[in-house]
Amino acid sequence: MPSLRHQALAVVLEPNADAKAALARTLDVHAPIDSSITFPTPEGIPGRPARPELFPKLQYKKKPLTSVEGRAELLHSLAHIELNAIDLAADVVWRFAGMPEDFYRQWAQVAREEALHFQLLRDHLRSMGHDYGDFPAHTGLWDMAEKTRHDVLARLALVPRTLEARGLDASPVVKNKLVGAGDHRAGEILDIILRDEIGHVAVGNHWYRYLCAQRGLDPVQTYAQLASEHGAPRLQGPFNLAARQAAGFTSEELAALA
Repeated sequence: MPSLRHQALAVVLEPNADAKAALARTLDVHAPIDSSITFPTPEGIPGRPARPELFPKLQYKKKPLTSVEGRAELLHSLAHIELNAIDLAADVVWRFAGMPEDFYRQWAQVAREEALHFQLLRDHLRSMGHDYGDFPAHTGLWDMAEKTRHDVLARLALVPRTLEARGLDASPVVKNKLVGAGDHRAGEILDIILRDEIGHVAVGNHWYRYLCAQRGLDPVQTYAQLASEHGAPRLQGPFNLAARQAAGFTSEELAALA
């Protein structure tokens, strides 16, 4: 049986979006881990399909959500985020050695759930006459993974606790827009995603604080330093404070958002 970390690397390397999600759903969280091994970085990280066309930033006029194409465009952007989230969770598992076993098992479970999210959004897109790859997408999530590839503390600070936590803030707004446009199935999917993402950000918070304690660092000050050092996006409201609190952000961290 391949170790869990080898399985996770196979997920990240897989270029086909459907196969990547299917492979992530089969990650065996009970498999051996081999946490002491440091893997060389292979070519082709991360595997990506030929479509969609990717850009550092997207700058185009969005179509109105009153149209099927406008709603599909928005759902496509969410599916792209979830596909990246599969890779981000799996990348943490294979890339960073020397962590406790629970670290790897929890992130493998996160990857499994991100894969379900992608599949739900992809299937809904297909029901609308579209598919993943039909619209351009951005590279922002993986760009931050590249910036933090040498330090697990920076990765945890700036991916789950920053970029993915922004999804907690955006989810109610996006859901209201889609449901308001008559897409109730999208609203149901977003409820599932928000429920799970609170748990995913909580995993990031737990292990970020674990590493800060291990290194004798103040979590709030260290976060500010890492955000500045790696050019993390400045957080802007409105914030979903209830979801952030449920995900384990402290009162001090929530106060710092203001």
